[in-house]
Amino acid sequence: MTSLLQWAHRTYRTNFPEEVSKHSNALRIGLLGASNIAPIAIINAAKTHPEVIVVAIAARDPVRAHAYAKKHNIPNVHTSYQALLDDPTIDAIYNPLPNGLHYEWTIKALQAGKHVLLEKPSVSNASEARSLFRNPLLLDKGGSLVVLDAVHIRFHPAWQKFLTLIDPINIAEAISSIWMPPIFAQDDIRFQYNLAGGCLMDLGSYAIQTLRQVFGCEPTECLSANARLMPQGYDQDIDQAFTASWKFHNGGVGTIHADSFYEGRYFPWLTRYIPPVRSPKVEVKHREVVVPNPDMPGMETATTKTVIFWDVLAQSLWHRIDIIESHELRSSVAGEVKKRWTDTRYLKKYSDDKVGADDSWTTYRHMLEQFVNKIRGRPAGIWVDGEDSIRQMKMIDGAYTKAGMKIRPSIAPKELY
Repeated sequence: MTSLLQWAHRTYRTNFPEEVSKHSNALRIGLLGASNIAPIAIINAAKTHPEVIVVAIAARDPVRAHAYAKKHNIPNVHTSYQALLDDPTIDAIYNPLPNGLHYEWTIKALQAGKHVLLEKPSVSNASEARSLFRNPLLLDKGGSLVVLDAVHIRFHPAWQKFLTLIDPINIAEAISSIWMPPIFAQDDIRFQYNLAGGCLMDLGSYAIQTLRQVFGCEPTECLSANARLMPQGYDQDIDQAFTASWKFHNGGVGTIHADSFYEGRYFPWLTRYIPPVRSPKVEVKHREVVVPNPDMPGMETATTKTVIFWDVLAQSLWHRIDIIESHELRSSVAGEVKKRWTDTRYLKKYSDDKVGADDSWTTYRHMLEQFVNKIRGRPAGIWVDGEDSIRQMKMIDGAYTKAGMKIRPSIAPKELY
């Protein structure tokens, strides 16, 4: 009962954060687009940060922009994206536009001297990533402008704790699975090729991030890649589900399963009107470690460790880390097994015990903390640098190529490249 009450209290504070008083020099952030993700990703996160204020929005539809601003208490509405960028009172931009527009409006924001919190995936392809993150605009003024690829899942203390339980060199296999029920229309912007859509560019990008994090390096080869395309009548250059495997430097294999229209369920005749639910899971299996048993000559103990992270996407609402160690006591010579047993532990970590941190902080709130630290010139404990973002997009491009699909297109004006 205590755990349930703690969960309810934490969830309430996550969804209805109490706004703190703001510093006089707080960063003033403008929103590009009236997106569905911004309330979670930046608006609520900013309420609990004393150095951040969301002050403006611009959207293609002015009626929607004004309604959005009223709903979320945003004081200024600009007539266009460019007008927002030209506002000298704005310090930073949150860019959650469709993937295909990320590059154009991030470059334009940098040209206007704004920092950018850039929704994942950062851009449409690896070529755009190189052009953005190695752009002279980021080197001007002593590198004072900041662009952060908003891979929010990497910033939560639970994920960081999970990584400490992994021995990257000793990984035999890692499987990252992320599913979502069919809650989006099949012609949603997420599933339009010209806007750099696709499951791999959305859920799949999270899965790839988790593999790169647990192995601590980039893959040497894409072993296989297979896409389930959209149904006939919809964009046939778009994947609605994607599976791929890579070989990493230690010889281990990493696999992703991502599905934007997951419909698997038990007893479908009974549950067909209930959205299917399946928790995202990252499972890391280590190679067997064998040590002589000091108390029993001629015997050895073999241990295989598996570490599982449940619900990587919504870590602040609920998560669990399972540490499963399977043991065998066996003869060192003949290999005869005398005993088998398993030890299992469960961990959770909602706060990093940092002064000012709160267990209700979402992955986005933890990310915002580091974004502000970077802009202010303070140490950022966790960060996604530009070269990291380039490698991420290179891995996505490689998977599309391996699957026989086209790399997502670049649509920004040529003069911006």
